[in-house]
Formats: sequence, structure tokens, C-alpha cells
Amino acid sequence: MKIPILSLSKSSIKSSSSNSANNSSLLHSQTQTPYQHLRSLFLSLELMGNERTAAVYSSAHTRKPPSPGENTPLLGGGRPRSSQAKTFANVFISIVGAGVLGLPYAFKRTGWVMSLMMLFCIAAVTYYCMMLLVYTRRKLVADGSSEINSFGDLGFTICGSSGRMIVDILIILAQTGFCVGYLVFIGNTMSTLFNSSSKALGSDFLGASPKILYIIGCLPFQLGLNSIKSLTHLAPLSIFADVVDLGAMGVVIVEDVSVFLKNRPPVEAFGGLSVFFYGMGVAAYAFEGIAMILPLESEMKDRDQFGKILGSSMAFIAALYGGFGVLGYFAFGQETSDVITSNMGPGLLSAIVKLGLCINLFFTMPLMMNPAYEIIERRFSRGRYCVWLRWLLVVLATLVAMWVPNFTDFLSLVGSGLCCSLGFVLPAFFHLLVFKEEMGWKGWCVDLFIVVSGIVLGVAGTVSAVEQMYFAKETSSISAYKWK
Repeated sequence: MKIPILSLSKSSIKSSSSNSANNSSLLHSQTQTPYQHLRSLFLSLELMGNERTAAVYSSAHTRKPPSPGENTPLLGGGRPRSSQAKTFANVFISIVGAGVLGLPYAFKRTGWVMSLMMLFCIAAVTYYCMMLLVYTRRKLVADGSSEINSFGDLGFTICGSSGRMIVDILIILAQTGFCVGYLVFIGNTMSTLFNSSSKALGSDFLGASPKILYIIGCLPFQLGLNSIKSLTHLAPLSIFADVVDLGAMGVVIVEDVSVFLKNRPPVEAFGGLSVFFYGMGVAAYAFEGIAMILPLESEMKDRDQFGKILGSSMAFIAALYGGFGVLGYFAFGQETSDVITSNMGPGLLSAIVKLGLCINLFFTMPLMMNPAYEIIERRFSRGRYCVWLRWLLVVLATLVAMWVPNFTDFLSLVGSGLCCSLGFVLPAFFHLLVFKEEMGWKGWCVDLFIVVSGIVLGVAGTVSAVEQMYFAKETSSISAYKWK
């Protein structure tokens, strides 16, 4: 999940601040300083990945002088301002991230026809569940509920403190999981770039593989980056992240087409039921971004058109994912690596793309971790900045990354265990609780089916992903795509 930001004029920022002051108490008016302007700035740029959901946007609203209470919204209010084109772009950059680089490997594991079917199915269900959140919020606001600006606010309004706690825990785990994936990507990519034929570090050093050494090497720098209180110093890097993402995809697509026209390796259409849940987990991860839907809908000028714009964005992303996955798998067949950039041959352009992605994810990690920091500091530090809590999460993420052998397998684990709960189970469950008196039996059946299916997919997908990860670890020494 990622955070969209579209630049606003100074007049619109002042108008937003003035409107907020007229409709809020003195307490709110005291916060119209850097954070109020940060909110206008951060709603429209993107902060990477399937990952950066509400990292900056959340930070801009939660940093208030008084200690926040349980019923304090995580996101502040504001006037709708995004056009349809900006909303389309915001949805795109909120969802598309580095996880797309693992799709060709998932296509290899599950078969290209089966993968396409799963991608489009997950895209449709994700869109439906996103709209369930929108309808649920609209119903509660129409019934007189207080301002609801985030997923956590919605959970609190419907289920009280327990609802917010469940959402908060899932967001903490999901955001931390995304960052673990980033570290795994960095460690694996750097080791293949510099240690594939190196005599100095080509083999284990003091019992640790080059991948682990690179991950450990990131730790002191990440501790420093994650200690930064204000995200304004890191915001410009989000532009770099978008450019690198799109540039890498473009280079890989050109490379895929060139290789496919020369080699045309054999491919499989169906991978069998044994990898069904694995593929569904990867697809769920790829479309994760539901936590940004309510803020995006709030910021749109014509909210009645939000469903149409969201549907168009999801259809475009699904087509992009499908084409990217098919081209990658068709180009390299059974030699497709779990990160498609690993299949790129030696050369300056290939090295630049890989290094750019590593640098991108390295600086994106503190942005991705920020939602978790906001929640933990809110609960354990009365909303005040606490460096040791941040360092604790960074160290835990680093330790987990050291034991993850495969990037795409870990995507499936996060997608199954966390994204299914956030993207499918909770939206349908909240919708059912709010509309239970108004829905007919068909509506009940649809919501219950999504809840049950999401739980089954989450449990089965988690088991499948764990099995694949252990399998990859056991066979890494003889695999064609080693991660040392």
C-alpha cells in the first residue's frame, strides 16, 4: 500500500486550514501549523507499496499536542479537492508497488491461465470490498456518527475499542511485513549483484551468507532513518520511488519481449490445485491498498463518481499486472526467478535498475513503518515520539528478514495472513453489522461468503506459503535461483 499525494496550491491549502478552523474546536485550530500543511501536501504524492499505506498521511494528522484518546480519528478532516483524474492516479500509486516484480514467478508456480484468473478475481473482490467500506462509512455518517476518516475510525465506530484494536494490529503486522519484504529484496538483489562470482564474499562469512550480511548492514542506517520525527525530509524520495518503479517495469517489459522473441521457452497454463492458495496470496498482496480508500474518497470533489473511478483504476491495474506477469513468465519459462529483475542479464542498465530498486526500497522503509509507529506510540507512549519503540520494530523486522529465503513466497505469506483479513474479511464484516437490518438474504449471503472465504483463504494460504518457504530454504543449495 502506498500514499498518494497530488500537489495543491497555496490558496487551497489556506482554504483547507481556514475551513478546518471554523468547524473545529480551539484544540484543532492550534494544529494548523506544519502538520496541517503536511496533510495537504501528502494526500497527493505516493510513498510506495503494496505496500506505504497511510504512512505520511497518517502522520500528518495524528501528531497533536494533547494525548490522543481511543475515539480520536487517526486522520483529520478536510474539504474534498481531488479531480477524477487525480483520484485515478492516487488509486494507481496507492496499489502498484515493488510486489509487481514477483508476479512472473507466481505465474510460473501456478500457470499463466490460472494466474490470470486469480488476478482478475482478486481485483474484482478487492474492488467490491473497497466499495463496501465506502458505503458503510456513508451510512454511519448519514445516521449521525462523528467524523470517520480512516479504517481504524470505522472499526471504532462500529465495534468500539476492540474494532480499532483489530484494525491497528493488522496494520502494524502488514506494514512491518512489507518492510521485511523490502529487506529480503535488498539482501537478495545485492548478493546477486556483487557476490555471485566474488571470491571475497561469494561464500559464507563467519557462518552468515552475503544476503544476511547485507541485511545486517542496513540495520544501523535504518535505525537512523526511522528515528526521524518529521517525514518532510523524506517526502521528496517518494517521487524517486515512483520513477524507479515505472522505469523498472518498462525496462523489464522491453527485456521480456526481446528474450521471448528469441527463446520462446515452454510454459504451463495450470499449475494445479496444490498452488492455488499460494497464488491467491500473492494476488491479494499485489492489490493491497484498502486502508487508503476512505481518505481518497473523502478528498474527491465529486464523490458520487468515486466508485466509477475506482473501478476503472482497478481494471487498469489488473490488466497491467496480467500483462507484466505473462510477459515475464513467457520470456524465461521455468527459469523465472522470484524477482524478475534477477533474470536480467549482466550489463550497466540491468545493474542500474537493480541498484535503483534497492535504494528506492531502502529509503521507503521508514515511510512504510510510519503507520505502525503512529499506532504503537499512540497506545504505549500517549501519542508522543518514542525512539526505542521504533528501533524495536526495526530490529524485529531485520531479524525476520534474515530467515526469509524467498521474496515472492513471503509476499504470499503476508498477502494470505494479513491482506486477506484487511481487504476481505473486515470490510464485509463491518458492512454486515451496519446494514444487517436493511439487507435481504442475498446481501447477507454475499457478505458472509466473503467473510468465510477470506478466512479460509487466509488460513490455507498462510499454510501454503510457509510450506513453500521451507521448501525453498531446503532446496536453495541446488536451486537455479539461489539467494546467497
